[in-house]
Amino acid sequence: MAQVEKKMELGISTFLETTPNPATGQAISHAERLRNAVEEIVLADQVGLDVYGVGEHHRADYAGSAPAVILAAAAAMTKHIRLTSAVTVLSSDDPVRVYQAFSTLDGISNGRAEIMAGRGSFIESFPLFGYSLEDYDQLFDENLELLLAIRESEKVSWRGGHRPAIKNLAVYPRSVQQPLPVWIASGGNPESVVRAGKLGLPLALAIIGGMPERFAPLVSLYKQAAEKAGHDPAKLQIASHSHGFIADTTEKANELYYPSVQSQMNTIGRERGWPRYDRDAYDAARSMRGALYAGDAEYVAEKIVLLRKNLGLTRFFLHVDIGSIPHSELLHAIELLGTKVAPIVHKEIALMEGN
Repeated sequence: MAQVEKKMELGISTFLETTPNPATGQAISHAERLRNAVEEIVLADQVGLDVYGVGEHHRADYAGSAPAVILAAAAAMTKHIRLTSAVTVLSSDDPVRVYQAFSTLDGISNGRAEIMAGRGSFIESFPLFGYSLEDYDQLFDENLELLLAIRESEKVSWRGGHRPAIKNLAVYPRSVQQPLPVWIASGGNPESVVRAGKLGLPLALAIIGGMPERFAPLVSLYKQAAEKAGHDPAKLQIASHSHGFIADTTEKANELYYPSVQSQMNTIGRERGWPRYDRDAYDAARSMRGALYAGDAEYVAEKIVLLRKNLGLTRFFLHVDIGSIPHSELLHAIELLGTKVAPIVHKEIALMEGN
């Protein structure tokens, strides 16, 4: 059966934001945000969500610099949910340590760990770990090659241009899953999409702006590259990561979410030269064809079904985390995704695809 005909996985992604509340200027501490994350993962498992991902960042406004540690803290308290980085900044990390961390997580969770490898959207990790941004692309290529070699073989011999060579050395512990799942994350770069296809690796797309349907040519490019390399396109997994928030009513979702989104977008926008984010931009993004999934359960479900129809995705990550939103409301959004949105999505996709 083709992958697109299978049940679509739904989950949560987070960067563990600790952004200040725009009204009070107060920010949650890193320690509290980390403890909250474990509670969120446990709840996500209880309400039947399929996956929870933690992104790696090295900034004051994010607490998630060590995703594998956070996921491991929740692994022993959960039973079914898959646990993944979202992403691991592979260009500035050591592939041996990445594999060891996630194979350890795989053992603790009894086979529920995944790695989502990417370059990351921020650059703080490069000077922090002593790497040059001039080597950005080459570092990723080499480190991905080594990571895949480690997951395929207990003993590895490898030589690259940056990391010291390895000569017939073993890497432990070995993962429960064989092989340990490795996804490629892309913000829409055709080269990264083609790389994932050639390697036959699952692809995660960061769809955080514009119209999601515009990613359809990239999905086609990915499948074409996979087929040309001898992989079965029907077995490929494709995920999206998109921002959003769910509440009992769309009005409540907007009341809670818009001020925090505006504050965060304008903070990052000042760093990157983006235009000011206002209510018109927010409303356009959360329209049916936009990339922001904010509203009540029925509205968010309808948008996810449309995404499936346009792109054939097999997994959807809702990034609900804004540090200034009350933790109780964030927990409620996770609950709604699992208990209200997921049943609607599964039912509508089954009807749409004739399953």
